[in-house]
Amino acid sequence: MSVTVHSLDKLKEELERWESNTLKKTLDKKPERMKRFMTESSRDIDPLYTPADIPQLDYLDDLGFPGEYPYTRGVHASGYRGRLWTMRMFAGFGTAEETNERFKYLLEQGNMGLSIAFDLPTLMGYDTDAPEALGEFGKCGVAVSSLQDMEILLADLPLDKVSTSMTINSPAPIIWAYYIAAAEKRGVPRAQLRGTTQNDILKEFTAQKEYIFPPKPSMRLVTDTIEFGTHEMPEWNTISISGYHIREAGSTAAQELAFTLADGLEYVRWALERGLDVDDFAPRLSFFFNVHNDFFEEIAKMRAARRIWAREMKETFGAKNPRSLLMRFHSQTAGVSLTAQQPEINIARVAIQALAAVLGGTQSLHTNSMDEALALPSAHAVKIALRTQQIIAHETGVTNTIDPLGGSYFIEKLTNDMEAEAYEYFRQIDELGGLIPAIEQGFIQQEIADAAFQHAMEVTNNERIIVGVNKYASTEPMQIPILEMDPEGHDKQVGRLQKLRLERDNDKVQEALTALADACEHNRNVMPYLIDAANAYATLGETVDVMREVFGEYREKAII
Repeated sequence: MSVTVHSLDKLKEELERWESNTLKKTLDKKPERMKRFMTESSRDIDPLYTPADIPQLDYLDDLGFPGEYPYTRGVHASGYRGRLWTMRMFAGFGTAEETNERFKYLLEQGNMGLSIAFDLPTLMGYDTDAPEALGEFGKCGVAVSSLQDMEILLADLPLDKVSTSMTINSPAPIIWAYYIAAAEKRGVPRAQLRGTTQNDILKEFTAQKEYIFPPKPSMRLVTDTIEFGTHEMPEWNTISISGYHIREAGSTAAQELAFTLADGLEYVRWALERGLDVDDFAPRLSFFFNVHNDFFEEIAKMRAARRIWAREMKETFGAKNPRSLLMRFHSQTAGVSLTAQQPEINIARVAIQALAAVLGGTQSLHTNSMDEALALPSAHAVKIALRTQQIIAHETGVTNTIDPLGGSYFIEKLTNDMEAEAYEYFRQIDELGGLIPAIEQGFIQQEIADAAFQHAMEVTNNERIIVGVNKYASTEPMQIPILEMDPEGHDKQVGRLQKLRLERDNDKVQEALTALADACEHNRNVMPYLIDAANAYATLGETVDVMREVFGEYREKAII
């Protein structure tokens, strides 16, 4: 990749000649169609990239080979020639029964793993019949208020054969305990369970805002899960460090990269302070990235992410196990990019985003459905989204070689720029005293808000075109089927929950919750106590209330 000083000087001379002659003559006849060419993150794009844009790039040090440090070109030596990425469609709505049927449908269509979406009350730690949950049942995911719901949700699903991802954060240890208890009741030992708990509380404080407890006790709970998983569940990823929601909140690609990695590094620090060895837990850390509209920028982001993580784990934390250096990540196409206008064209957006994820080297992928700006996905729409992945895998040829865009001058320049911008954010966070002080001072939140505002203004001013929204709009009526949930689902769920409270052994519930409170107060790992409470059929709301009493509740300070 490197060029000699002599040839680089010659290249620069020739580039200047081309710009002042060949390009200028063309532009004099026909000017460029836009005043400014930029990425989705408002990064200016030059008309041409050459080796002069990456003069310091050293192939072995900066790129290397797939499956070898610094993993820029991929974490697996054989890329997708060995095995395809996991096609893991995210699903969840209404009752546990309805979502269970959707999972069975997806597995029949070729889905390779389960991915559970929970409704807002569950995400916030409330039972379905809590006053705070009114009107939100099953709307953005499935309602899970107890082990009983989890058992129904997982009924007849092959937990010993597929991995399961759960998008849950503040109450993640509780929901994970439900999953463990449900699997063990089915005869599947916890040590054999494969999957991922999102469990990324830091991005909740900066982006998604589904937090319950203050930052420090929240981090203590995350560290409890890392410790428990390290000792008892070697096949489980206890955190999926998530940039997805940071991007959905309006960040740029580089901000998503920087803040996600900063979160990941903070989790490592807390686990080390707990006394864990980095090589014991780091191989089970995973990541989750958004894949937005800008094809090349997204690919560069993923390549930079692997390189930064490998270098930080090796050079900052002294990891010696090669698996500790691997950034393994799930990707999801950008929900925020989907439009309610002309929803069918979202199929094209998703296909391009999914292709970027594959060329960026993802290990797992969810493709959004065309109707998600309007409602939860219909079975018809979700099948098209899954088929999109299958077409990329089997018909496009992009899986035939490893990292096919590696070495592109444009891609490598973007990758370097992303890396440099991420390290600049790391520097600013360090100056503020670390990640949690940066969150408490509102620094990260403000950066994301500013980026979101800039993007919105570019759309408003027609500097950025959104097809079907501010250009090529249509007045034709929408004609796609929309998912309808069981209209009696809420009443069924509430009735089941009330019956559970009457029929369970309430003395056993109280005993388990008292033991949990004591563990929270005396800084013992909460996971064994949460599993006991799950097996006693303590509800989600009851369990969270006990923890809220000990840890308190977080209220974000307004940043003006």
